This record gives sequence, C-alpha cells and structure tokens, in this order.
Amino acid sequence: MSFEEEFRELSYPEAPKIVVKPPGPRSLKILEKQAELETRALLYPKVFKLAIESARGATIRDVDGNYYIDWVAGIAVLNVGHNNPYVAKYVREQLDRYWHWISEVPTEFRIRALEKIHSILPQGLRGNAKILTTVTGADACEAAVSLARWVTGKSTIIAFSGAYHGVHLGAIILTAKKTLLKYKGMPLINVIRAPYPYPYRCPFNVKDEVECAYRCLEFVEYMIKDPYSGAGEVAGIIFEPIQGEGGYIIPPREFIKGLREIADKYGVLLIDDEVQAGVGRTGKWWGIEHFGVTPDIMCISKAIGNGIPISFVAFRKDLDEKLPEMIHLGTYRANPLGLAAATGVIEYIESRNLLERTRLLGEYALKRFKELQEKYEFIGDVRGIGFMIGIEIVKSKENKEPDPSKAEAIKKELFSRGVLMHTCGHYGETFRFMSPLVITKEHLDKGLEVFEEVLKSLK
Repeated sequence: MSFEEEFRELSYPEAPKIVVKPPGPRSLKILEKQAELETRALLYPKVFKLAIESARGATIRDVDGNYYIDWVAGIAVLNVGHNNPYVAKYVREQLDRYWHWISEVPTEFRIRALEKIHSILPQGLRGNAKILTTVTGADACEAAVSLARWVTGKSTIIAFSGAYHGVHLGAIILTAKKTLLKYKGMPLINVIRAPYPYPYRCPFNVKDEVECAYRCLEFVEYMIKDPYSGAGEVAGIIFEPIQGEGGYIIPPREFIKGLREIADKYGVLLIDDEVQAGVGRTGKWWGIEHFGVTPDIMCISKAIGNGIPISFVAFRKDLDEKLPEMIHLGTYRANPLGLAAATGVIEYIESRNLLERTRLLGEYALKRFKELQEKYEFIGDVRGIGFMIGIEIVKSKENKEPDPSKAEAIKKELFSRGVLMHTCGHYGETFRFMSPLVITKEHLDKGLEVFEEVLKSLK
C-alpha cells in the first residue's frame, strides 16, 4: 500500500456528507445536557454545534451521522490525524506497562522519546540542547520565561502585539489579547509589548513589509538599550515565528534575523514559541527554520502529542549549568502516554515524508485560496506556509476594514455543509487553514469546493 492509499484509509471517504441539518437532534440533546452540567463560559460548543461520535484522519462523524472535513485539527494539534493507528499502537503499548508515577523518573521508553525530540531540533540546538518536560503549551512558555529570568538575573520580557502564549496566570501576561487579560485581572508585570510586523496591516502604517520589519526592530532595540525606555533589564524576547491566534501572520525574514542580532548584541535570550507552528505544520519541523535562525529557548507542544497533553522546552546546553533543581514542577510532566504519542508522531512524520508532502500540498492550497482572493472583494489577504494559511475577510479590498460578521457567517455556512474551519486574528476576521497533514488531495479539493460555494452564496 502506498502512503497516499494509507492516508485515504485513515479518513472517512464519505466526508463531507450531511444527512440531517446540523445540529441534529442527538447532538442538540447532548449539547443541552452539557449546558446543564458544565459552565456557560465555553466557546466551541457555540461555534461548532455538534457532538462527536468518532473521528478518523482528517474527518469527523457526529452522533447524527453527519460527516465533516476537519480543517481545525483540534486547533493545529492533530497533525498526523485523528485516531492515527501508528501513534495509537505506541500509546496502547505504554498503557499496558504503566501510565503514571513520579514525573522525573526515567524509563527506557522515556530515553527513546527524548532522543527523538533531540533529533528533530533545529540546527544550532540539535546536539547542543537540554530538554525540560512540561504539560501544555502555556506551561512550556511559563517555564521558558522562568528559565530566561533565572539564568540572566533580569526580569523583563519583551512580547509582541498579536501574541498568544496561553492563558495560565504567567503566560497570560505574555498574551496580547485585551479581553483575555481582562478576564484574568492581570497587570502587565515586567512585560513590555512591542509591535509585530503584520505586512497587511503594518502598525507603523508603511506599505513596504521590510521597512515595517525594521521599524518594529528599532522599537525593540530602543526598549532594550535606552536606560529611560522604562523597560528595565530585559531577560528575553518571546515570539511566534508565525503568529497563530494573532492571524496567521508571517513576518518578513528580516524581522526574525533582526531579533537574533539584537538578542546577541545585548545578551538577551531569544525564546521561540513553536506551540502552533511546530511539528511539521509549515512543511518543516519548526516554523523558525524558514528564517535560518536558531533560538536560545524553544517551546514545543500541541501536535507533538497529537491530542495527548505533553510539552517540552528545549534550550541551549550551557544555560542548564545555571539552573537549580525544581525550577519548574508539575505532577503530569513527561506523562508516559504523552511520551509514547510523541515518539509515534515523530516516527510517522519521518517515515511518511509528511514534511515534503505538507510543503507541496500547502503550496497548492495557498494557490487555490489566492485565486479566490482575486475573485472576491471581501478576501483582503491570503498568506501562509504549508498547512498554516490565513484568509483575511474585509469589507472591501480598498479600505481593508475587518469584517468579522461576514467571517462568522461564512464559518456557520461551512459548518452546515460539512466543513469545519475556524477563525483567528485581531478582530476574529481571519480564517485559518490548519487541517491535519494527512488530509487526502480529494478531501482537500472537496473542502475547497465547499469553501467557494459558500463564498458565492454570500457574495
């Protein structure tokens, strides 16, 4: 069996297929029961009104018998697909051995998983790194910041507009979204917010994206070098090489290279948040590899466990000499089932040549979305690398005014026709294509056809 045949076997061939208009009666009954038992402070049951019966590959079946093409992948988590048998085999084998004890005690399998993580680190860290195990993406970001502050003896962290680094009490300070900060009641303690180069909407109102990048870099350097900038002593700069929740924003290459140069110049640690962009989503193991830069510290989560919560912080080996015991704790760090899943994910991506496949299929999808941009006045921008593509919805190309209400209407109509797609961006106006990497070409084309049908219906 070829790999493409294997990918076809992974998913439900019927998708998309709507047999009863969603939400169907069984889904509604379960949603109503959830509302009775669980907090109202939930988002996704309001966005995707279905109850899942099962899922395979890049497809989902609900309890009413509807089949959906999944372009959400658990928010860029299920890179090797739902219920991947290769990963499941490793998890089941570990389940038969044991699934929890003290989080730091090793096993032979733990060593194997750690060796796998080391083997795929970006050049510059590979062979020159240590690993700290954590539980979630936010946990990894908090640990990375703690590490930077400890080894430098400095307290301030520079983060960026549009950033999303999680919603733990520490990570939320790094996250840029105003409402999330408000919910947590968190002041910006020892965090300075710098502008991120957003080529379509440059914060400095310049049209040239490289000039936009340099303006942002000038701001960062000013905050570090000027004793009256108010930044204090800067320990680290945390950034996403491609912003996720902020709108799938790809900065100019000069920006990431410039951050490295500034960090080196002033003795600041560069922290790369790969939680959403990593593990093959961009056609390379890590988003930062598209920029030819090596970070000092790197946060890894989401797709590395393919749905089983686990995360890692990889950092320069020399930094480890300065760390005390118990700098970061957690009962569920290095959970054996997560380590098993991570091993399976890495081996599956390597053995199926998924990086190259993602690069090629991503280029195809980007081309198709750009063709739609030419046809529809309300698609202001299309940008992306691999399976990380943003489609920004505006009121018109001329004024670029965000149109989140139209984006919401498109999302609802896609759902009703069997394609699950989610939004992000500063105003919730940007669609993000983040399908599992194992989606078949047939399902990709079917999803694109439905996407255009929806655009036509709302034109």
